[in-house]
Amino acid sequence: MAHPLMHENIWFDRNRFQEAEAKYQERIASQHSGLVVQGVGLSVGVGVDNPEILARLSAVEKENADLRKITTDLQAAVAKLTERLSALDTSAAPSASQQKQTKPVQNGKADDDDEDDDDFDLFGESDESEEESEEKKRQTEERLAKYHEKKSKKPGPIAKSNIIFDVKPWDDETDMGELEKAVRSVQKDGLLWGASKLVPLAYGIKKLQITCVVEDEKVGTEDIEEGLEAFEDLIQSVDVAAFNKV
Repeated sequence: MAHPLMHENIWFDRNRFQEAEAKYQERIASQHSGLVVQGVGLSVGVGVDNPEILARLSAVEKENADLRKITTDLQAAVAKLTERLSALDTSAAPSASQQKQTKPVQNGKADDDDEDDDDFDLFGESDESEEESEEKKRQTEERLAKYHEKKSKKPGPIAKSNIIFDVKPWDDETDMGELEKAVRSVQKDGLLWGASKLVPLAYGIKKLQITCVVEDEKVGTEDIEEGLEAFEDLIQSVDVAAFNKV
């Protein structure tokens, strides 16, 4: 009995059928995809209707753009740095003119200079320097001598002393006011009378206690006591109660 499909030629055109099926599937796929993500040796169809995938693709594109910019900036910075290093190397190296200047001169003029140096009197130069040194030394010594002389003539501090005298009258009838006037009437160069007071002794008798300042080189206690002894009708005795250097 003959096969019912024996007269059909579809199986005999199997290759053509498979090719038509593949084209049909490709046409359906192209109707549902509009974007292609390309990589290294890879292409993938992506549906345009998926917003999440579109957002990711946009972020990836932005990141790639930023990376490209960073790479470009780094390349520019490296180029500038290379130029600066090259400029520094060039400036550090001696120029041709400098090398020419440092090159020793070998000509007849140099030989003439050497001959002039040989004729120069070295000993004469040394003698002149020694004379100048001696002159400076002499001037310095003169200035020091004048300074010490001036300093020695300058008056130093004046030595002074503070003296307190106890001046005693004969009795209680002595006018102590007149006695003080007599004491202060003693005037000498370098003597300056100061404060005074009456100090009771006994039986109504009082003594005059008076202060004075004297220049030691001009006045001594003996000089003052000698001047007070002239008032023997008022003064019985004079004693030094205190003596202090000022």
